[in-house]
Amino acid sequence: MSTGNRFITLEGIEGVGKSTHVEAAVDALRGRGKSAVRTREPGGSPVADRIRSLLLDPDGEAPLAETELLLLFAARSEHLARMIQPALDGGQYVVCDRFTDATYAYQGGGRGLSSERIAALEAWVQGELRPDLTILLDAPVQVALERARGRGATDRFERETTAFFERAREVYLERARLEPGRFRVIDATGPVERVRDQVVAAALEAA
Repeated sequence: MSTGNRFITLEGIEGVGKSTHVEAAVDALRGRGKSAVRTREPGGSPVADRIRSLLLDPDGEAPLAETELLLLFAARSEHLARMIQPALDGGQYVVCDRFTDATYAYQGGGRGLSSERIAALEAWVQGELRPDLTILLDAPVQVALERARGRGATDRFERETTAFFERAREVYLERARLEPGRFRVIDATGPVERVRDQVVAAALEAA
């Protein structure tokens, strides 16, 4: 289990800038003299990265929603055991691009799977481990998708419908409302520099 405020996650639908701002948060923590590592989900360890390739492949057969959910938690189990927990146990900060809130949003909201089923897997795979701080980058779906799809080739999730992302966004915002002590919601529609500054401020507050 993590101690203090060392497990930080960034969340949000496609196109809100998570990858860019994860790097900024890690750099800021290191600038404060903290040992910090950057990682992502799905992925983050060799086996988890192979599962990621399967999940994001836009050309292969799409798995059933239940299969997708199980694969995500299989990847998360590997990621936790091989990377996240050892880093936390070693006193490092871990800044992760997506974690289980994404599963509630995408597989729960987007795919319509029950939150009870996700919660059961969360308890089994994670035990008591939860993020200390979750930074939710929020933007209207149309704005976010235009950004995501303007980057070039898209993965399987980026090709989902607007309705899918509307449902996912609703779940993210509801989770933030239910856990105001853990979440910091940041408007991702502003200039990149302003969003970055807010993300960095939230990460350093946790440090």
